[in-house]
Amino acid sequence: MAHTFRTFSGPALHEIAMPIGGIGTGTISIGGRGQLTDFEIYNRPWKGNALRNTFFALWVKPRGKPAVTRILEREHLPPFTDRAGGGFENGRAAGAPRMREAIFRGAYPFANIELIDPEVPLQVELEVFNPFIPLNADDSSIPCALFTWRFTNSTRQPVEASLLAAWCNPVNRLKIRRDGWDAEVDGYDPGGSMNEARQTDALAGVYMTNPSIDPAAEFFGSAALAFVGPSTHATHTVQTHWYQGAWWDGLQMLWNDFSADGRIESVTESFTAGAGRFLESSLCAPFTLKPGESRGFTLIFTWHFPNLRNYWNPNEGEGVANAMLHTWSGARWRDAWDVAEYVAANFERLDRETRLWREALFTSTLPPAVLDAVSSQSSIMRTTTVLRLDDGRIHAFEGCHAGGGCCPMNCTHVWNYEQALAFLFPALERTMRLTDFTHNTDADGKMSFRTLLPLSSNRFWGFVAAADGQMGTVMKAYREWQLSGDDDFLRQVWPGVKRALEYAWSEANPHAWDRDKDGVMEGRQHNTYDIEYFGPNTMTGALYLGALRAAAEMAAYLGEADQAAEYQSLYESGRQKIENWLWNGEYYEQKIEVSPLLLVPAELQSPHDPFPKYQYGKGCLSDQLLGQWFSHVVGLGYVLDPKRVRKAMRSVFKYNWRAAMRSVPNMQRVYALNDEAGLAICTWPKGGRPELPTIYGDEAWTGIEYQVAAGLIYEGEVEAGLRIVEGVRARHDGVRRNPWNEFECGNHYARAMSSWSLIPALSGYRYSAPAQAMSFAPRMNADKFCCVWTAGSGWGQFKQRSTSAGASVELSVLYGSLELRTLTLGDLKLGKRTKLPAGANVQRVQGGVQLRFDPPLALKAGERLTLKL
Repeated sequence: MAHTFRTFSGPALHEIAMPIGGIGTGTISIGGRGQLTDFEIYNRPWKGNALRNTFFALWVKPRGKPAVTRILEREHLPPFTDRAGGGFENGRAAGAPRMREAIFRGAYPFANIELIDPEVPLQVELEVFNPFIPLNADDSSIPCALFTWRFTNSTRQPVEASLLAAWCNPVNRLKIRRDGWDAEVDGYDPGGSMNEARQTDALAGVYMTNPSIDPAAEFFGSAALAFVGPSTHATHTVQTHWYQGAWWDGLQMLWNDFSADGRIESVTESFTAGAGRFLESSLCAPFTLKPGESRGFTLIFTWHFPNLRNYWNPNEGEGVANAMLHTWSGARWRDAWDVAEYVAANFERLDRETRLWREALFTSTLPPAVLDAVSSQSSIMRTTTVLRLDDGRIHAFEGCHAGGGCCPMNCTHVWNYEQALAFLFPALERTMRLTDFTHNTDADGKMSFRTLLPLSSNRFWGFVAAADGQMGTVMKAYREWQLSGDDDFLRQVWPGVKRALEYAWSEANPHAWDRDKDGVMEGRQHNTYDIEYFGPNTMTGALYLGALRAAAEMAAYLGEADQAAEYQSLYESGRQKIENWLWNGEYYEQKIEVSPLLLVPAELQSPHDPFPKYQYGKGCLSDQLLGQWFSHVVGLGYVLDPKRVRKAMRSVFKYNWRAAMRSVPNMQRVYALNDEAGLAICTWPKGGRPELPTIYGDEAWTGIEYQVAAGLIYEGEVEAGLRIVEGVRARHDGVRRNPWNEFECGNHYARAMSSWSLIPALSGYRYSAPAQAMSFAPRMNADKFCCVWTAGSGWGQFKQRSTSAGASVELSVLYGSLELRTLTLGDLKLGKRTKLPAGANVQRVQGGVQLRFDPPLALKAGERLTLKL
């Protein structure tokens, strides 16, 4: 099958910045022109941070012709001003000759860039990636970026050439302008950096440190730049420091030297920068290419910053504010050179397994926009949105501002939407549930929807509980157990799960979510819109129903029959009342009412409406079936009437999807405008819009758009769902926005990882590790279907072909292993000559056919099950 990699050139390169780095390590970004930018490697965001004088360059001389020198980036695109409105900043080599054009192909975690210049007689290609291997969290948490340059001589004459890597030592103190949720970085405080030439059998390069920084300090660390592999050792040159003059003398001397003959002066002694000075180094590898010959060079940049200060909670007092934390990668490796040695020693495997994942994902019959959305937004887990601390646990912001993480930490209601981490690295996702239920849920069952670090069992974030976040987290616990089959995990979180669920009707809950214990939330419900809903609604209500269903199943599994019956009874009561109270014939409304048990604060009282501010009432809320979408994703099925669910999803698309957002007057934040398509969060097609409606109601959030798209697909509305996905990705076209940065309240916003749900929606995929059961029922291309699947123990591909004579199915394991007792397939035809493995039988079930394996089918990596039905 052909790959469907998204391709950009010309003006569409302007906004591109693909983050490259490991989970919880920070990243650097490869720009659309091939430039290096956004060095966010200091355990905090720092958008726009480009290391001074850091680039790759090429010297090339065809036989009998003058030499040509180019920085290996496309020429700059307008505007030609910096953020202060002046020309380019010193230290960017912006005036040096560059390549004329670039073609950027992105298939995360790989970026492939072709650089073109009529005066350069070589084909020039760059590939950049970081190891990304689902289920292998440790090898996907390496602080590194790998660059492979490939040069091909397409002329009829030999060509002399040379590759240069110029790099500034990044280990310097940062000047912090402000701490907190809106933290800002005000540049470097340079001085004291030291470079050392190093060479081993597998590496040759520069090791970068700063001995003037205390090892216990926030910005203590190291970095390394090296050629990987012994092929360049005999000819490469290392320059640990440039000429130490004034102005831009060092850059000028390097350019003069390299442009003259493609060589640079060898300088191998260690060198320390003076006060106030940056320290640049260079690596150089000359080579000759015969006609038709190609040559590749792989370089690795690694970083190691083990200390992480809690800058985001400056007002939380002793023990939290400014507490020094420590990163997982900092504990795993001694320093950046140790990281580079690990990657070099395991490069073949890391490279092969990462490519295997890319092939599994992209050799698919799923639409290109879906593959683009799923792959691009899986990058979020590897940006500074996510932290991985030395105990191995994941913690995360909602997103990232320019200089600090926004809205810390582990926000339960935003992370309700995220599915990518849960399906790709389920062991890491389980650490978030341990934090939710063993640290953040108090004795009464109130769950703090943000986490204070360092963790403590008796220290909680002081705010109200979030109704949607708390109920969604119960469903997440169920998802983690279903994906892993880890009974120890289930038993560990179960006491907290019960307390969190029962807080809904507990008298300890001052907001009386379900004080009358009828399965419907009526009280004051804080939610992801940063407001309170009063009265029954399906936005929080369907999540509550899903939590009750999930808890009933977990209780039954653990032998707590009375508890299971109680939760199931509450679910059935709540479902019936929601259907009776909130269905208006087209969609589910909110019934605005204030319980006599509650007092509406003055700041929430509406100026003229007879109900509190920020409700949606008769509105058509895009998130009205959030809990139903989540129930489908985790395998619970329908929690509301299936016919009404389908009609409600159609109504959301009919009323809220706009082919051009210029038709939506928006006084709020703007993420889609003018001729761009988008999904408004709420509309009022039947009238009754409050004078101060639900906050954010006129905005378009990609995380909700993907959730609604998947919800439509689950209901068979595939075309409508795909229109939403295509509209979102069209807004991120490289001209208007970065395709690898879907922002909301901050860059790389976690909610956008809801895009992963498009895969189970389109494939009909479900998996239960406790039951050893897997299901597929493709909703498009069923006659010739192929897509990736992931489970807690392995991942692979599912293929299906169907004709009038029968069907063939192939289930392959590409990584890990899989054990199945049942495999349920969509409505396939059973031929008279059905071929099954020994011990298997097949039978018709509702909606398809089911194969049962006794003993269980066991597949290892490289094995497959092939069936002809």
